[in-house]
Amino acid sequence: MKPLSRMTAKQVNRWFMLAIAPFIGAFLCIGLLSEPPRLQLNSSDYAPDSNLSEETRIILEGMDQAAVTVDKTIASIEKTGRLYQQSTKAVNGILQTTKQQALVPERIYNRRITAKLGTPKERVVSDRIQIDLFKVNPGIYRGYAMKVKLKDPNAMTMSLGRGKQGSTETTLQAVNRLGAVAGINAGGFADGNGGRHPLSTTFIDGHYVTGFQPSFKDLAFVGLNHSGQLIGGKFRNRQELDRLDPKFGATFVPVLIKNGRKVPIPSKWKSTPARAPRTVIANYKDDQLLVIVTEGYNEKGNSGATLQELQDKLYHLGVKDAYNLDGGGSSSLILNGRVINKPSDGRLRPVPTHFLFFK
Repeated sequence: MKPLSRMTAKQVNRWFMLAIAPFIGAFLCIGLLSEPPRLQLNSSDYAPDSNLSEETRIILEGMDQAAVTVDKTIASIEKTGRLYQQSTKAVNGILQTTKQQALVPERIYNRRITAKLGTPKERVVSDRIQIDLFKVNPGIYRGYAMKVKLKDPNAMTMSLGRGKQGSTETTLQAVNRLGAVAGINAGGFADGNGGRHPLSTTFIDGHYVTGFQPSFKDLAFVGLNHSGQLIGGKFRNRQELDRLDPKFGATFVPVLIKNGRKVPIPSKWKSTPARAPRTVIANYKDDQLLVIVTEGYNEKGNSGATLQELQDKLYHLGVKDAYNLDGGGSSSLILNGRVINKPSDGRLRPVPTHFLFFK
């Protein structure tokens, strides 16, 4: 081998590459398995003798300077990383505090509306839904209230009797068939043509079951949109309803409260029957739902609640909108696999549509 003092610059470079190749390999392996090592290069470590050429000395000095630069770069990266982690932690803390503060009005409002209902007798909580069950007993009638918070809009849907037009099933059968945690009866119906058919406009699974029918007489549509908000009212044409982005809905009579105001109850529905088992659905201004199911021992008009009494009750509870659903022997409330109310028929009545809730 030639002495370093006689080697050309190209040969020196080759010699050093061969000499430090094992160290570079080890350096890369260690870097992959742990934090980058500190590179300490000194010219004395690579000088085979004291008679180094000027070119070799410049190269070694350059390597020493490169090592210093690497150390500074690594230190700078580590410092930047620490600052980034500190900044991220601070931002996350601010976001968490902001979220908690934003929830304060919501919690206060929820406590206020819940206080009017009393103490929950039963509760269902999941990441999709929260259901609180209350007893309703003002002394004139008895029943149950179910407050529902939909954390996921898909935690509520409407079913068609056994999945097809003209068929029926009880609310309990619908709950069990589709694996729901709770359910109530929905819209009205009419018997004929060999089956029991939903009354007027009924929307489910993205389509109108029997086509759109303009609202007539005292009938009104009620359902949910794709954002999980209660929608309803009277609609003269399909475009008016489509603008509300319905996900599902059914029809019955009458509307009890709209935009926080009582809606005059048609005289017919004040007396036929005067009292009855009832099922109503309402919403609060924060989009929580409220279902009330009252009990009665028959449909002759001398047991249960009047629509006026329910309207007054709902108004006192502070709901935004409220709609009467099918009642009488159709009224049913299922929760956790149990029939909560006492059906006036002595057993659950098979009906075409049901509102269902899922955990």
